Amino acid sequence: MRLENRVAIITGGGSDIGRAISGAFAAEGAVVVVAARTAAPLDEITSEIKSLGGRAKAILTDITDESQVVRMVAQTLEEYGQIDILVNNSGIAGPAANVVDMDLAKWNEVLTVNLTGTMLCSREVLKPMIARRSGSIINLSSEGGRSGFPMRSPYCVSKMGVIGLSETLAIEVGEYDIRVNCISPAAVRGNRIINASKAKAEKLGVDYEEILSRLTRNYSLKRVIEPSEVAAAAVFLASDESSAITGHNLVVNCGSHLPHY
Repeated sequence: MRLENRVAIITGGGSDIGRAISGAFAAEGAVVVVAARTAAPLDEITSEIKSLGGRAKAILTDITDESQVVRMVAQTLEEYGQIDILVNNSGIAGPAANVVDMDLAKWNEVLTVNLTGTMLCSREVLKPMIARRSGSIINLSSEGGRSGFPMRSPYCVSKMGVIGLSETLAIEVGEYDIRVNCISPAAVRGNRIINASKAKAEKLGVDYEEILSRLTRNYSLKRVIEPSEVAAAAVFLASDESSAITGHNLVVNCGSHLPHY
């Protein structure tokens, strides 16, 4: 198993992508700590992992609250004694609005969750990783972190920031044998893309299915990504198979290649 006896924290562990990554890591032998703001999804994924013989722990955590992030890392260290992997998966889609109509509170919320939360979790986990001189951090960005999307400015800005943070951290902590990489998926099957597409469809006055059709017509494979496909990329970046890879943005996008709608 590629992650045997490693301790991994996955934020946003109850989401579609987070559940897939948590399950994949557990199947590869990792002890999985899933963190999120809502208890029910965390209980579901940890129960599922345990029923399959894996090891998992849920820690309720709001990653925008510095004290809660500190507590989450401390609890993990107290129970398991180490942290080998961090997956910063927590994120929100934010409003569907042009900048001219942007609500400042909603703008700030997206940046706080998607970017500042990623920084806080990375900062706290890096402390024990530096002490042990080993570790892997994987940050979830997006196709929206690689190019702009109309009506999605706070999301795009936050995800572009995640890529920049990943590249910067890779330089800062490489001497400690800590790797920092990014995954940028395009539309992934699940609630997040459904909710974001419905919000945009409502603003544009078109059917929800039309928004999804506009997205996937620009993908070479003509389909959305499955959460398991993002999880497979995360396993690779967490494992020794990617031991020489850091500061990299791994694009998982079904061949997205044209301007987005």
